[in-house]
Amino acid sequence: MSKGLQSTTRLVTAAAIYVAFAAYLYQPYWGNLQRWEYLFPVNAFLAAAGCYVLSRRWVSSFAGSFFAGAVYGFGPFTLGLAKFHPTAGFLAAAIPWLFCPVTFSPKTKCRWLSIPLSLLPFLAIVLFFQVSMHCRLFVVPAQAKLHLSDLLGLLAPLVGAMRGLTLVGFYHIPLAPLIMGFSMLLAARRIGVMTILTVPVVLSFCNPLLNVSPIIWLTIAVLCCSVLIGAGTQGLISAGFADRKWALSIAGICGALAIATLLLATKYFQTFLALGAGYARVFTDTGKMYALGAITILVVFFLVRAKLPAERRIPIRPVLLCIAMATDIFLGARFIVDRML
Repeated sequence: MSKGLQSTTRLVTAAAIYVAFAAYLYQPYWGNLQRWEYLFPVNAFLAAAGCYVLSRRWVSSFAGSFFAGAVYGFGPFTLGLAKFHPTAGFLAAAIPWLFCPVTFSPKTKCRWLSIPLSLLPFLAIVLFFQVSMHCRLFVVPAQAKLHLSDLLGLLAPLVGAMRGLTLVGFYHIPLAPLIMGFSMLLAARRIGVMTILTVPVVLSFCNPLLNVSPIIWLTIAVLCCSVLIGAGTQGLISAGFADRKWALSIAGICGALAIATLLLATKYFQTFLALGAGYARVFTDTGKMYALGAITILVVFFLVRAKLPAERRIPIRPVLLCIAMATDIFLGARFIVDRML
């Protein structure tokens, strides 16, 4: 099979899975959706497909790109935008496509275009809010910005969804490849990517700029982190003996988070008249997912440490990582959509 045909086949496969998953998530509410709300499944699919295409610039494995798209299109942040106007999710879905021109433009020609093309998503956000205000369509409240309390969603997105917080993070097991992806980013010293990642985070804590709701700037940072999750997934799948310390450290972080969330679950179970039982159950589920992530990465660590020759390697790593991440995304997305609708 030629490289072009293989790439197209993978894209079609990923798109088909995204469509099926979007249909599954919103099918129970199909008859109750208002006219604009039919954008919800469309937004999820377009966001996932756009991040998949964008990630192909840096991620060569199908599994890495697929999960990069999945955690962006079906992640807590994109699905959580449902509490605002449906067009807010459509804007988030457009952002990865707007980064494609600068990402895939020839580097040897028209290098001067890289800066304006990099600013295209930022300009699109500003233009979108200017037009929406002119049309008297208030997509996201101007006072909606990131608060310290919203950072709970970084580690416990399902609890954040229960509390009605702005969901800024990802699911539990993708945290492992995110850490791996960040380490790879720092090692490569990608200053441009670091800048594109940092500036939106700063803007999301600030007051409205150019009538843009601060929280929407976070879309760009979430997109960058989703691509890093894809790169980190590929890194964990192909990790060598020199990466064993990273694998062990990531497993330790996941294990510590599992213990912390299970202790919080115990605390909520002990509240008066079990009034915190709902939060306790969600913290318990969160702890189970972190424990699953810790076990999965520990298996990766021992397989890397064994230094098996190529002819004796069984594709355990990609299978375990894909099953664990797919389970986390499947259950987490179902929970958040049920909460939002």
